[in-house]
Amino acid sequence: MPAHKVNRRAFLASAAATAAAFSLPKIALAQSLPRAIPTADQLSWQDLEIGMFVHFAPNTWQDKEGDDLSTPLSAIHPDIDTDNWADCAVNLGARYIVFVAKHQGGFCMWQTQTTKYSIAHTPWKNGRGDVLADLSVSCRKRGLRLGVYLSPRDDYFGAGLGGMCKDPARQPAYNAMYREQLTEVLTRYGQMIEVWFDGSSVVPTSDLVRKYAPHAAIFQGPDATIRWVGNENGFAPYPLWDAESKADARSGVSTSMHGDPSGDAWIPVECDVSIRRPNWFWSTTNVRNLMTLDQLLEVYYRSVGRGAQLLLNIPANRRGHMPDEDFARAREFGDEIRRRFSKPIAETRGSGPRVELQLAQLAHVDHVILEEDCRYGQRVLSFRIEGLAANGWTALYTGSSIGHKRIVPVAPGEFHALRLNATESIGEAQIRRLAAFNTGVMPPATWDAPARVWAADSAGEWKDHRFEVDLTAKIKEATQYRVRFVPVNGKVAGVEGTELLLDGAPAPHLVRADPAAHDALILTMTAIGQKVILRGMIDGAEQGTILLQKM
Repeated sequence: MPAHKVNRRAFLASAAATAAAFSLPKIALAQSLPRAIPTADQLSWQDLEIGMFVHFAPNTWQDKEGDDLSTPLSAIHPDIDTDNWADCAVNLGARYIVFVAKHQGGFCMWQTQTTKYSIAHTPWKNGRGDVLADLSVSCRKRGLRLGVYLSPRDDYFGAGLGGMCKDPARQPAYNAMYREQLTEVLTRYGQMIEVWFDGSSVVPTSDLVRKYAPHAAIFQGPDATIRWVGNENGFAPYPLWDAESKADARSGVSTSMHGDPSGDAWIPVECDVSIRRPNWFWSTTNVRNLMTLDQLLEVYYRSVGRGAQLLLNIPANRRGHMPDEDFARAREFGDEIRRRFSKPIAETRGSGPRVELQLAQLAHVDHVILEEDCRYGQRVLSFRIEGLAANGWTALYTGSSIGHKRIVPVAPGEFHALRLNATESIGEAQIRRLAAFNTGVMPPATWDAPARVWAADSAGEWKDHRFEVDLTAKIKEATQYRVRFVPVNGKVAGVEGTELLLDGAPAPHLVRADPAAHDALILTMTAIGQKVILRGMIDGAEQGTILLQKM
């Protein structure tokens, strides 16, 4: 395959910028130990790294992204082959499949007693077909785990986003129906690895999740154990923090933007993207959107390579098979990832401020993979990779977060050894893996580029270190608010020169620094209806997003 073009001078310039001093700095301890520690189930889920999403619904017959309820059930007569789906996942390198058993239209892909809008009322297998049952068998045969997407929204019933009924009088009936659907899918097909409550959910289901899916990763909702990255491009931001506040976690709709190394809840990030980006469902026209191998590699470097999970959607066609083009592209992608990263030159592990990897002989290295032992939390806040060449130690890369995995392309060179310096950490750095690779190709040109992510509580942005944001529309109660500054790149070292103006008049007594974080302010609003302007300077990161959350 063609090598990716990248500016080698940019690599060398970056290295030179960090080469001034090689004595290890004193480790700064933000606190004695991380506050957020993952469960064994979360660690196991993160080690899966890649999953395959499958979208398949009546709108597959409509050439639409959303089911308009127009397709006669008699027209849904596919020849579904879930073994074909599982083979595609294995070729892709996925270790689990998340199947959209019910999308927002409300059509159910299993034998349910709750609705007539289901696969049981189609000609497929004379109405006795059960896609979830077939898929669970296919997954077991191929060593894959199974997850399920069960949309709280149900247009057929009349339930909107989160399962909120348009007619409040129908809410109790929908709650009962949805709870029965969830019970069916969680009790008939084995233990689920992941459960999606897309858009969060107002239906009370916590008891069912605890009872029937105690080990599953839960996407969104009040029981969330994982969170959405905040876009559908497949790109995670960098740095990426697995921790966030418990308040953000309980919201059920937090994104990667809420990541905070000092947070007290471990909620890792999942990147979802479709191979026919931006379309989630197969149509007769969107094969033109099929991502190229280079685009898929870019997604991999900017998701898994930044410590996030990758859930890559491959939609089934009307026949109920993976489209031939998508199947082939998935295998091409999986083969290339295996070629690049299945066999390291050498690897090691260790703890403390410095971990060194001796190479048996002078070796050509162009990639380094780092992994923290996240059983102890995400500890590394900044690090430097160095290589021992003929002229001594050379700086190769300076970064911040490592977490579950950080894939670092470096300027290709010949090295006797590599070392990782944890220049800032929370407690002692625990490194599960430091590995050297010679892939023979350059990385995607954008492998280290910032990613745009979204959060519901975004209140504005700052640029050139300055911010001035109108919070009037966001201040709806007389209470305390936390203002957090999330950088696009780098760190926020502090907030300076802060001014809070209420109807143009300064109110310095109502704004203060958050004593628990250098990147946040606390506002105390004693009244509403005033024009609220907040402005000041950011020390450190040049630009980023401002989040506002009621405390």
